[in-house]
Amino acid sequence: MLVTGAGGFLGRAVVARLAADGGARVRCLVRTSAQCASLEARLGAEAAARVEICVGNLLSRGDAARAVEGVDTVYHLAASLRGSPADIFLNTVVASDSLLRALDPQPDTAVALVSSLGVYGVAGLPSGSRIDEQTPLEPHPERRDVYSHAKWRQEKLFRDWRDATGRRLVILRPGVIYGPGGAPMSARVGLNLFGLFLHLGGSSLLPLTYVDNCADAVAIAGRADGGAGEAFNVVDDGPITSRQYLRRYRRHVERRPFIRVPYALMQCLSRSTVWYHRHARGQLPAVFTPYKTASLWKGMRFDNAKLKRLGWRPSVPPEEGLARAFAYLREQARAGASS
Repeated sequence: MLVTGAGGFLGRAVVARLAADGGARVRCLVRTSAQCASLEARLGAEAAARVEICVGNLLSRGDAARAVEGVDTVYHLAASLRGSPADIFLNTVVASDSLLRALDPQPDTAVALVSSLGVYGVAGLPSGSRIDEQTPLEPHPERRDVYSHAKWRQEKLFRDWRDATGRRLVILRPGVIYGPGGAPMSARVGLNLFGLFLHLGGSSLLPLTYVDNCADAVAIAGRADGGAGEAFNVVDDGPITSRQYLRRYRRHVERRPFIRVPYALMQCLSRSTVWYHRHARGQLPAVFTPYKTASLWKGMRFDNAKLKRLGWRPSVPPEEGLARAFAYLREQARAGASS
């Protein structure tokens, strides 16, 4: 098995999960040798014996060909979460195209792609709509944030590849992946702006998935016969609202100052930003638009029933997952304050 993006937050958990199952060896593609240490630290001695680390970049045809050689299943996690739009598309879409080209000589290799809930078209749906795998995908990806647009393009690339070649493809669409080592605050909760945290999520439900639960889902869907050709939402049970998350974060990690911005006010601000962007000829970037605001903060419910029918169950409940995540973030905050 090959895991791309193996040195990342989710990648390390997926490698640990696959290696712990025994059986086939796990080849881990990492971008730099510095990522090897964090990956090895995540593995026990027994699991590490079944892991082969490969340093390379999918943008290199030689590296991509070397990584997929002799592989039965590719777990494709590699993508850019941040950076310039060009960098995000390069390392998410172009790198994926390079991977698929490297797989051309291997007609029996299957792929499990980790995509995102951001590929769904939710802006035009009523607040509180239930989003399952039958929900239409985003009709205007260019109007979303760069990351969601890139993941939409990436997923389309793989679906077109599946349709053209008949290869086995399963798609995982996680929500907000959290846990020790992860980011403290999702954009679905709010954004830092001008030194303040704008709380934008309000009472909307967060599609949280604890990193180990998400890794279990990737492993199960990648191996299950019933997963071929299908897509699966990956969200945990026990929904928590954006407001509840921020309240717990402030209680258990740090008393971060914030300004609460209701959804209706955010839509007004978004329209004003777009108006000024047009009339000032782009002097102020249209960071907030009504479409982006509706896509992120209107408030939807995400369904995980299809993944459960495949046999997945979240092994780490929300209370335990949040306690672990906040304990890690608290230690990070203390270390930062003392340095």
